[in-house]
Amino acid sequence: MKAQIITIGDEILIGQTVNTNSAFIGERLTEIQLDVAKSVTIGDTAAIILHEFAEAFKNSSIVIVTGGLGPTHDDVTRKCIADFFETELVFDEKVLADVHEIFKKKGREVTKTNEDQALVPKIAEVIRNKRGTAPGTWIEKDGKIFISLPGVPYEMKLMMDEFVIPKLKERYKTIEGRILTKNLLTTGIPESYLYEKLGDLDELLNGAKLAFLPNQFGVKMRITVIGESEEDAKDTMVEIEQKIRSLIGRYIYGYGEILIEEVTGRLLKERGLKIAVAESCTGGLISSRFTDISGSSEYFDQGMVTYNNVAKVESLKVNEDSLEKFGAVSIEIARQMAEGVKAVSGSDIGLAVTGIMGPTGATEDKPVGLVYIGICDDKVCTAKEFMFGDDRLLNKDRTAQAAIDMVRRHLLGIPYDE
Repeated sequence: MKAQIITIGDEILIGQTVNTNSAFIGERLTEIQLDVAKSVTIGDTAAIILHEFAEAFKNSSIVIVTGGLGPTHDDVTRKCIADFFETELVFDEKVLADVHEIFKKKGREVTKTNEDQALVPKIAEVIRNKRGTAPGTWIEKDGKIFISLPGVPYEMKLMMDEFVIPKLKERYKTIEGRILTKNLLTTGIPESYLYEKLGDLDELLNGAKLAFLPNQFGVKMRITVIGESEEDAKDTMVEIEQKIRSLIGRYIYGYGEILIEEVTGRLLKERGLKIAVAESCTGGLISSRFTDISGSSEYFDQGMVTYNNVAKVESLKVNEDSLEKFGAVSIEIARQMAEGVKAVSGSDIGLAVTGIMGPTGATEDKPVGLVYIGICDDKVCTAKEFMFGDDRLLNKDRTAQAAIDMVRRHLLGIPYDE
């Protein structure tokens, strides 16, 4: 079953916005074994939009469109859909109520422009938007499906996961149950190293598929299994996962879409432990990621941004002689920062990072990307050296990821030496 994705928006074409929607939708469709044959990005021009609608609907059984459903003059997708299917736009009372409820919660008045968001093609099934004012639509014609979704990623993703994917699975369930996919999430090891450690993939997978999907935080490994029956598929998935875990288990922190800060937070909570963080080079990013998780107050005690040496000495009691001798970016200072934040906060675990994010600040023996992460509890106080790249923001992301993973490994008794 062939599908096409159409992303609409001038801001994407000119590079102001990165097109993450297409990647997300493509991944979700692939997970349920729908073939994404084409993905295009077009601007907010009615003639171009209508032309692409015609091409997509002619060549694909499923068309998913994102973008151009907002309230401003350049949001023309909804009108184009109505014109393409030769139908009229009508008010949907439930959507109108949704719009009023959203504005009421924000303490704002609803304008006529806002109410127009409740206009939908008459022939469409409405996809309610729990996170915004623009609804999605589902239209069926000539045995094909045409879906429109808002371009705001966090709105679109919820609508895909809660409405579109379940409905597509129900519609195309000829082999449902026999196809299983599972994402194993790894961190702290490059894609090429994972590949080598897994050995002969043909022998490992025995007909199943394995995709490596790297990003700045690690590598997602997507396993796809097709079995003779649902039970057979489940058994095969368990067997393959066990084999993979036996080879690279220490790098796997979770599955699905879970975040490492959520996994680590659960471990802290289960053990009744509190953590405090001292950050230099990450400027509060680690604390932010920990506290992004609801309920983190049960295990996250406090975070301190000690960016300069004076702050390290005054707030964390870092030894001035050590700073002079080893420098702020050193394994000794990372260890002292972790010990200091633990002592000052009274927490069970102290975590600290110091490093050179770039592009300036490097020396002959301390290049950009050099990072030290320290961790301290009542039994051990240690630190580890990391070497990342030369991109400042990526280095901050990677440092935060490595630091949170270091806590995970510490709690599970996984050595830091690999």
